Amino acid sequence: MLGLTSGHGGDEYDQLVSGGEVVLQLHLWDVHEHTHIGTPDAGVRNGAVLWFECDDFGAAAARAIATPAMVLEDVHVNPLAQHREIWLQDPDGYVVVMASKFGDLG
Repeated sequence: MLGLTSGHGGDEYDQLVSGGEVVLQLHLWDVHEHTHIGTPDAGVRNGAVLWFECDDFGAAAARAIATPAMVLEDVHVNPLAQHREIWLQDPDGYVVVMASKFGDLG
């Protein structure tokens, strides 16, 4: 319907791609050790994680840390994606991930 194609393929995780750009990532519950995705019975704001790829990750992470958002996981390397990321919870309770470009470190 949206004209997206699989960019990863897999039973637990996939990337939906348009024109070579990832536009959506899908994860099953309890895979890849993402503890902040949620649980099936938690209700509102659960299971939706807003994920942003940043050109200048260091500056973006510094700005994020200066906001009222709660840091869930400080800046770290995601070994599966070979990039840096930071996980936050915004004042409304949504989980927001900011990441450097996929493969940035590999």
